[in-house]
Amino acid sequence: MKRIAGIVLAVLLIGGVVAAVVAGRHGDDKGTATKTVRGVIGSEKADFFADPDVVKALAAKGYTVQVESSGSWAMEGLDLKGYDFAFPSSQAPSDALAAKYHAQEPLPRPFYSPLVVVAHRSAAGVLAANGLAVLDGSNRGTLKMGAYLDAARQGRTWQQLKGASAHGELTGTLYITSTDPETSNSGALYLAAASYVADGGKVVASNADVDRTAPLLHQLVSVQGAQQSSSDAVFRDFVSDAGNPLVLVYESQIAALLQQQHTVDDLVVLYPDTTVNSDHTVVPLDANGRALGDLLSTDPTLRLLAVRHGFRPQGDASEFMSATAGATGYLNQKLTGVRQAPVPTSEVLHEMARRARG
Repeated sequence: MKRIAGIVLAVLLIGGVVAAVVAGRHGDDKGTATKTVRGVIGSEKADFFADPDVVKALAAKGYTVQVESSGSWAMEGLDLKGYDFAFPSSQAPSDALAAKYHAQEPLPRPFYSPLVVVAHRSAAGVLAANGLAVLDGSNRGTLKMGAYLDAARQGRTWQQLKGASAHGELTGTLYITSTDPETSNSGALYLAAASYVADGGKVVASNADVDRTAPLLHQLVSVQGAQQSSSDAVFRDFVSDAGNPLVLVYESQIAALLQQQHTVDDLVVLYPDTTVNSDHTVVPLDANGRALGDLLSTDPTLRLLAVRHGFRPQGDASEFMSATAGATGYLNQKLTGVRQAPVPTSEVLHEMARRARG
């Protein structure tokens, strides 16, 4: 695990709200870029915008891009005056920002990534032995969301699961670590998927729906204690063996690491049988932001660079499948057996997060 931690720390940026000039900062690019565009992005895209090849590709199209990282749901509370675009990690916060700033629809959605659960092999094996997961090999499987939520309702511990006693690290309450749903996209989408399963395949849409699902969602969140605001942070904790053995992350984080041709022996990727896609959506605040969003969606070079960072470009599965052909032991390329849950409206999801946090 120390080797894994070193690898990940080498390829991931420190999370949080960090200002960075990510284009036009290399000498051979300064004379190419002609238009400076400023934006606020979800932290999981910081590596993409900081990639020298992305810098070069943007400069070749006449752009210098300056970004600051923020939790996707926290963007709504920021003063975005003077910015050209916001780039949250899913449609719900993007729709809220678009309404606030009167951004014209449709909004560019260059790429997406499904939510997955990463597990250490010992934890994945115990889940499978107790009917909470199905393993497709040594490094990939499916998390049975219904069974997991039943276990969460009952407050089950690792010690109550068959086979856990052989692994001293598996102790305490069984739960998945997620990010703060009031500020972070992945944490909010976790509630969307869990509520959809808990409510019998129905998207939460009314006060009655919120009331019905709130106790379970509060249980899922409260058992975690203090939560991080960044999926990068919880992923780093996981690979450094400092955190919980089950962590909710983006598939893109795993795919990016694997494309660096690193071996992560003690990692099992569990695709929830019901999950949510994180649709990375550009909210243009002016014409320059709109042009950048369209460029990220259509430029072949930038689409391939997005794949290199683990994202699935919208509209063409072949790009992702070709680039990750060597990582099928970890990745469910076709998302076989994975159901996509609808996401509640921004207003409803905000209320669900508030109630879950208590």
